[in-house]
Amino acid sequence: MNRIDKTFQALQAEGKKALITYMVAGDPSLEETVDLVVAKAEAGADVVELGIPFSDPLADGAVIQAAAQRSLDRGTTTDGVFKAVRKIRALSQVPLVFLVYFNTILAYGPEVFLNQCKEAGVDGLIIPDLPFEEKEEISHLMDDSVYLITLVAPTSEQRIQELVREAKGFVYCISTLGITGGGTGFFSGLEEFLARVKSETYTPIALGFGITKREQVKPLLPMVDGLIMGSKIVDVIHQSQGDPVELDVFVRSIKMEFE
Repeated sequence: MNRIDKTFQALQAEGKKALITYMVAGDPSLEETVDLVVAKAEAGADVVELGIPFSDPLADGAVIQAAAQRSLDRGTTTDGVFKAVRKIRALSQVPLVFLVYFNTILAYGPEVFLNQCKEAGVDGLIIPDLPFEEKEEISHLMDDSVYLITLVAPTSEQRIQELVREAKGFVYCISTLGITGGGTGFFSGLEEFLARVKSETYTPIALGFGITKREQVKPLLPMVDGLIMGSKIVDVIHQSQGDPVELDVFVRSIKMEFE
């Protein structure tokens, strides 16, 4: 069974929500990325999203864009990220999901990229620039060892049933009409949107974009199975200069806040 499924099943049996945290691989370095992922897992992160840095991350806000650029400036490569994942796997079995832009996969070679994911121990892919209509470009190469995570935005309301029909792992529900960490607030019809997604799938749903504290999501907690925190985590890592102790303290506090 895929690690994502195992994790959500265990949490649901205990009546708990998944805390999914994001970071950019290679910021501040790939060596520190290994330590930081392990620290997150030990602090209570249930799933870790690992961003492969890309020069034009259209879905990301300023905080994540800056982290990606710092990582690229340090010389981070896709091969280097795979090496880091192998080191993480020797220390932790936390579910790992790559957030990766499709041009990165194309440049690497889709079949080779997927084989590397399986061999290194990656559990899922989030590909924000891959249109649903073109998902066969990579989904035909995938099996249950690596899931293609479905993204559903408020603007997709008329297509929700189609989008989630074959969803695996979890459905990534986007809370805003903007980019990550945009600070523009949640979509005004978010509760109805989440209820609609929930009614169309048995796959767990997780809410992401712009989440920083419990007060934002408290009314929505009964409607979701997990919460995704990205920009805030990336900022904590940057401000602490990659200190795993500070990250551990922050993730533990968030975990307690959301339970």
